[in-house]
Amino acid sequence: MVKNDKWIKKMALEQELIKPFEPNQVREGNISFGTSSYGYDMRVSNEFMIMNRNVNILDPKNAVDIFNPLVVEDFIEVAPDSTVLGKTVEYFRIPRDIVTIAFGKSTYARCGIFVNITPFEPQWEGYATLSIANTTTLPVKVYANEGIAQILFLQASETCEVSYADRKGKYQAQKTITQAKI
Repeated sequence: MVKNDKWIKKMALEQELIKPFEPNQVREGNISFGTSSYGYDMRVSNEFMIMNRNVNILDPKNAVDIFNPLVVEDFIEVAPDSTVLGKTVEYFRIPRDIVTIAFGKSTYARCGIFVNITPFEPQWEGYATLSIANTTTLPVKVYANEGIAQILFLQASETCEVSYADRKGKYQAQKTITQAKI
């Protein structure tokens, strides 16, 4: 079952599901963020990692140092046909009976930006690392501290036997942009 805005607000206040939490949908002059009818529009922070162009091949088993950190004030220009990593403003704490899926915001999709966020498994917590890909032939601005993707919270009919925390998942409680690791 998809959880609604009332559940999201309750869980954010009682169990710190999302922190910092925006209980309303903030729009004016911004790419929207905050609580929506059946989800939450998360923001991208001002911290990014730009791919090092001197790398000849990307290897998910050895991805150390293929990205260079960058902190911006207002926005980052994502180069044509490239990917940057970002981090959410929000820190998430997922309950044991919840799994999430997320989709990039349509405002960015209409400009050729696709955002990939893997599901947040039961009892995962941390800042999400975002993969932000520009599929166009032009640079595209991505605005810091504004909406980047919408997350939906799905409640399972049964609680999982083994959660992400139980497995001691490798991306548990990440505080920074985390490159691929095995």
